[in-house]
Amino acid sequence: MTPVTSPKPALARLADRPWWLLLIAMALTVAAYAPGLTGGWLFDDYPNIVDNPGVQPHDASLGSLVRAALSSPSSEFKRPLASLSFAANYLAAGLDPYWMKFTNLVIHLLNGTASFFLARLLLRRFRKESAAGWLAALTAGAWLLLPINLTGVLYVVQRMESMANLFVLVGLLGYVHARSSLQEAEPDDGRGWRHYILCAASLVLATGLGLLAKETAIMLPLYAVSTEWIVFRFRDRRSRFDWRIAALFLAVLVVPLIVGLAWLLPDVLNPSYWATRDFRLTTRLLSEARIVTDYLGWTVLPTPTALSFYHDDFVPSSGWLHPWTTLAGAMALALLLVGALWLRRRRPLAALGILLFMGCHLLTGTILPLELIYEHRNYFASFGLMLTIVPLLTAPQRPAGDPLSVTPMPEVSKALPMALSRYVALAGLMLLWITQTTLTAYAWGDPLRLSAELADRAPASPRAQYELGRTYIIYSHYDPSSPFTQMAYAPLERAMKLPDSSILPEQALIFMNARMSLPIKDAWWDSMVSKLKAHKPGVQDESSLGALTQCSRENLCQLPANRMIDAFEAALSHTPPSARLLAAYGDYAWNVLGDHELGLGMIQAAARAAPDEPAYLISETRMLVAMGRIQAAQSSYQLLQRLNIGGRLDRDLESLRSLHVRPK
Repeated sequence: MTPVTSPKPALARLADRPWWLLLIAMALTVAAYAPGLTGGWLFDDYPNIVDNPGVQPHDASLGSLVRAALSSPSSEFKRPLASLSFAANYLAAGLDPYWMKFTNLVIHLLNGTASFFLARLLLRRFRKESAAGWLAALTAGAWLLLPINLTGVLYVVQRMESMANLFVLVGLLGYVHARSSLQEAEPDDGRGWRHYILCAASLVLATGLGLLAKETAIMLPLYAVSTEWIVFRFRDRRSRFDWRIAALFLAVLVVPLIVGLAWLLPDVLNPSYWATRDFRLTTRLLSEARIVTDYLGWTVLPTPTALSFYHDDFVPSSGWLHPWTTLAGAMALALLLVGALWLRRRRPLAALGILLFMGCHLLTGTILPLELIYEHRNYFASFGLMLTIVPLLTAPQRPAGDPLSVTPMPEVSKALPMALSRYVALAGLMLLWITQTTLTAYAWGDPLRLSAELADRAPASPRAQYELGRTYIIYSHYDPSSPFTQMAYAPLERAMKLPDSSILPEQALIFMNARMSLPIKDAWWDSMVSKLKAHKPGVQDESSLGALTQCSRENLCQLPANRMIDAFEAALSHTPPSARLLAAYGDYAWNVLGDHELGLGMIQAAARAAPDEPAYLISETRMLVAMGRIQAAQSSYQLLQRLNIGGRLDRDLESLRSLHVRPK
């Protein structure tokens, strides 16, 4: 007789179909993020997309695409792949943030899919096939729904991060697949060299392509060597040391690291390198001990006040005990590393997850003079934490009186007690993550709602208060009788008085009242000039002066020339001035003051300060033509021709030729 078998419970059947688990997680992700897709632009979206004509091409010609690829102001490396994707969005749907955010959501789902495949490959090394599938789906689903990853989706410009991360995950996936194949191949299999080639290609090609989106992709070889050390242990199938793999990491990690440090350290150790920051190398390193520890908490147990987007209210550490959390943070990170070493053989995936989290912050959390805190820096790091947490919380129950399970699988052989409590904890965390992501995405769905929410989450943040005031100005439509006009003053004046604020609040107040022909307070001008004298201008300060210049040039603002000159002179008192600042003053001098000699001099100085930026040379050429200096204009035209890579400046050069400028 055929034995009668009872049907599997629904959860067991679902576990046998990990794809269904992953699809459910993706559906929940789409549902959570959908309310946020209707939102607007924010912060760095403006210089990179909204105010960047390069990513708003008229057509898909080669010249337009090359211009788009090289248009990003965010990095010297230009991040061309990300910029091209913005241009593609613009060609398809115009400057509509909805479709930009929708594209980001698709990329996020692709990252989730790649993380599923990667987690499944890793889990197969330590779990049975059936368990590896559903556990990988749960790990990827948890990562997709983490609130800390929201800015990688709804903050449009951070497509740079999510796109680079996709190449990192694919590269790591290719490497793990190739290494698994090497260790599983027959000893006499003559095709082993193909697997070595795949190992190298996965790291080199994925890193190279990822760098075209953002520099964080350069960390892929470090993630791979961490995986090699924990999972494969530099051994071949016969458990001998694999010198080929060691040579690969010597070539793709050790040598580039030495070259990179030799290139960076002279600048990093120069105090002037940190002139535009309110911290130095030492204070940055001390501060990051607290910040990386905070990231850990924000990822696992997020709160609205922690994930406030704006973190410019953070006070850098000035010593190990100032504040005391600096030393506590450093000790916590040290314990985390010790824990990873202790877990290496006991629970390899938990150890690997910790190393991936820590390694991810070595680029953005150490010696580079970047801003101290950004939530999107955890986009890959949070995957490492999920790789640690989810398998631990889902580990099987340890049999009573039996410290070790009888199964030979390493991850199962160390089962854990209190299974029910752990399962409930994971369910609670998942519910928390889904709720937080959904509520925050809802706030992101409306610019005014988001500004109010972020200002409430970070009352001491100058940027959050400024953004609320700026949003009120936009909603006022520059109507003095609008209720939003009066509402704008309080947050802007509050932002102006907060420590370490830029001149953005003063600029917004001056701009708003000038546009509405209302009196401009002397205190606003005095505060602006005082800040510009006290610190070397940053990007926000330069943008502020540029906005006031544009408003004056377009005759929308009647600003006192003496006040504007005072502001520019205060900004230029710090040496060396940036090309952007010089160009802004040149624009003001030429178009508002009518001082052509001063305007030309500033633009020429800007062109010398940034010789690879064609915009300054174009302005210089036009000015020279207007002043009748044709021979000098022809020299500038020749320099522009050298910068015309891929025809990206064809339109500009044609426009200059219409002014009778010809090469010599």
